[in-house]
Amino acid sequence: MFEIKEYSVELVRDPYGILTGARYEFMLDLDVPEDDELHQEEGVSLRVLYVAEENSSRIAKYEFLTTSSNKYIDFELEEDEQQMVLAFCKEHALEAEEVK
Repeated sequence: MFEIKEYSVELVRDPYGILTGARYEFMLDLDVPEDDELHQEEGVSLRVLYVAEENSSRIAKYEFLTTSSNKYIDFELEEDEQQMVLAFCKEHALEAEEVK
């Protein structure tokens, strides 16, 4: 399993007011063990679109990327990893609100 080394978060604005809840884009720099099949020499990042609504929150979309070249990595989160990332996003989403 990977660890989150660094991250950034931004509030995604909805200029038309169509979408419910708030959307946040997270860029997570990951520390992936060398023996993990996700490991890349360039490093691995995870881009996450996180949605926070009144009574729920969820990951709407995510994608793994190589850190230095931003190339897409065709890989899926395992269930425990998805729960960890969701908890991380819940904990850190309000930081984007504070930066306004």
